[in-house]
Amino acid sequence: MTDTVTVVVQRVMPATPGEVFDEWLDPESLQEWMCPHPVRVVEVTVDARVGGTVRFDVDNSGTRVLISGQFLAIERPHLLRFTWSNSNWDDPTQASVVNVTFEPVGSEETLMSIEHSLLPSTEFESFHSGWIATFDQLAGKLTRP
Repeated sequence: MTDTVTVVVQRVMPATPGEVFDEWLDPESLQEWMCPHPVRVVEVTVDARVGGTVRFDVDNSGTRVLISGQFLAIERPHLLRFTWSNSNWDDPTQASVVNVTFEPVGSEETLMSIEHSLLPSTEFESFHSGWIATFDQLAGKLTRP
């Protein structure tokens, strides 16, 4: 069995928990901010129900990557939990788990926290810096008029 690690990232987002939560289930929105640029999300599919799937077709500098998962919990506007598998991992059948929580900060902001567990230990730095950049991209999208 591969050694696994957990990545934890938090950021205050400039929108309400409901608004931030909804960004995670909107395929067009996800295509814009998910994955740190210059990685490009080519297509997104979201079946937003427990047991439903999420799929990101990604272009990483000419290399195609399929990221897929299944929703384990959807509790609007507080929690999303889903599995995450990557076709480019040494073991592409290995599934990690993403927990995203949304807590109100005042009346117009949200503390968004991600705990991405069961990641292959070789992926820690990539995912830690990747989630930070992805959170920055989402915050930028939320501040645009």
